[in-house]
Amino acid sequence: MEHPRWDACELTVGQVAERSGVAVSALRFYEAKGLIRSRRTAGNQRRYTRDVLRRVAFIRVSQRVGIPLNQIRDALARLPDERTPTRKDWAALSASWQSELTARIEQLQRLRDDLTDCIGCGCLSLSRCRLSNPFDKLGEQGPGPRRLLTETAARAASAAESDACDEDHCR
Repeated sequence: MEHPRWDACELTVGQVAERSGVAVSALRFYEAKGLIRSRRTAGNQRRYTRDVLRRVAFIRVSQRVGIPLNQIRDALARLPDERTPTRKDWAALSASWQSELTARIEQLQRLRDDLTDCIGCGCLSLSRCRLSNPFDKLGEQGPGPRRLLTETAARAASAAESDACDEDHCR
C-alpha cells in the first residue's frame, strides 16, 4: 500500500489500518462504538483526520493494560472534536487513570509473587495453606482468593456475586 504524504490532512481507512497496525474491521468497530470518527466522501468512503492515529494508539495501549472500552470512550469524549489534542489534553486524560493503573500493577505483582503460595481461596489443598490460612480464616473476609484481591476488587466481586444471586432468584 502506498504511504500517505506526510502533509496529507486526511487518510483512507486502509492507510489508517496500515499505519496504526489495526485491522480495518477493528477501525469500523471503534467507529461504531464512538471511539473514533470519520467523514464520508461523495463515494461513501471513510476519511480520517491524522489525529485518529493517536486516538487509535491510545485505544490499543489502554486496552492492553485492561481499561474497558466504555471507559476509553468516555475519556476520549473529553478531548476536543475540532482540533488535535494537545500534550496537556493527553496528560489530563491519562492522569485520570493513574490510581486505577497503580492498583492493577499492585494486583499483578501480588499475583506474580503469591500464585504458587496460599491465595486464600479456601481449598486448603496445599500444605502451605494450612499454615497461612488455618481453618480457612480468610474465608471470613469474604469470597474469592483473599490474598490476591484488593479491597476494591473484593467489594466488586462480592457485589457481582450478590447481583448474580439476585438474578438467579436465590434470596
